[in-house]
Amino acid sequence: MAEGIMSKAATMEIPINSNGDTGTQAEDDSLEQDLQQVMVSGPNLNETNIVSGGYGGPAGGIIPTSSIKDIRTKSRAANLQSSSGGANNNACGASEEVSRGVAVEKLDSVKKWGINTYKCTKQMFSERFGRGSRTVDLELEAQIEVLRDTKSKYENILHLATALTEHFHSLVQTQQALGDAFTDLSQKSPELQDEFGYNAETQKLLCRNGESLLGAISFFVSSVNTLVNKTMEDTLMTIKHYENARLEFDAYRSDLEELSLGPRDSAAVVRMEMAQHEYQVHRDKYERLRSDVTIKLKFLDENKVKVMHKQLLLFHNAISAYFAGNQQQLEQTLVQFNVKLKPPGSDKPSWLEEQ
Repeated sequence: MAEGIMSKAATMEIPINSNGDTGTQAEDDSLEQDLQQVMVSGPNLNETNIVSGGYGGPAGGIIPTSSIKDIRTKSRAANLQSSSGGANNNACGASEEVSRGVAVEKLDSVKKWGINTYKCTKQMFSERFGRGSRTVDLELEAQIEVLRDTKSKYENILHLATALTEHFHSLVQTQQALGDAFTDLSQKSPELQDEFGYNAETQKLLCRNGESLLGAISFFVSSVNTLVNKTMEDTLMTIKHYENARLEFDAYRSDLEELSLGPRDSAAVVRMEMAQHEYQVHRDKYERLRSDVTIKLKFLDENKVKVMHKQLLLFHNAISAYFAGNQQQLEQTLVQFNVKLKPPGSDKPSWLEEQ
């Protein structure tokens, strides 16, 4: 047995050459060449085929890798398209709901406006033809009538004061031109130099005083214009809102009175409750605006007295000082009422004085 084992060991020994290569170098070279050929002529990894069955299966079970990549790409695109389509559908649905809500709100507002307009128009014609009742506050109505009459008269004063300003401005310009003409002639007419010089100085003095008076009148016009076209107009706008609220209140009051005289079934009770609610809403609005009008009329009257007391005193003193030839009093009047002005051309010399 020992001999058999030794013989087997002897047969398993592999001789090594001096370079460390095995004795079967020629066989190894041929094997390496075969491997290189397989590597060169082997299939491309990018075009590797996957066999769906076992090893050596039929060719029908082979699926190209490139086809799998195309399938994956198409499936991803389909998923993205479906997801984006779903998002677009959701967005479209949300926008449609918002649009529908806005349309419903507009429709409701138009419906309420139409009902309110119909009721107010019916009430207005009923009052005009003497068939319907009207809520009247005698004291407040009298104050409103006084305000409208006062505004009309103040507008007339404003129109006349504006016309006076325009005419007097033309007079001052004429005096300025006449003074320049007298100055020119005093330089060119030695025999009448003194006479032309006196008249030139007089016209220039009148021109300066006239520009001061123009400043006072312009200040008066501006203050009256603010009182009439801003303060009074704002109060009249509140009165207009109050009158509209009064008409709406009477319209819904008449509607409630008509329903109270009708039958008392379940539908009529529901209509009565709705009419009672609308009546209360418009009554509160009417009461609130009536209070606003009362307060504004009170403050307007106080403001009117204060403003016109100052402006009328200014107008009187300035006119009196100008036509009395009292330049000092005219200037004091402007200072007293804080009228700051720099008349145009007052400091500008004539073209003769510039030469």
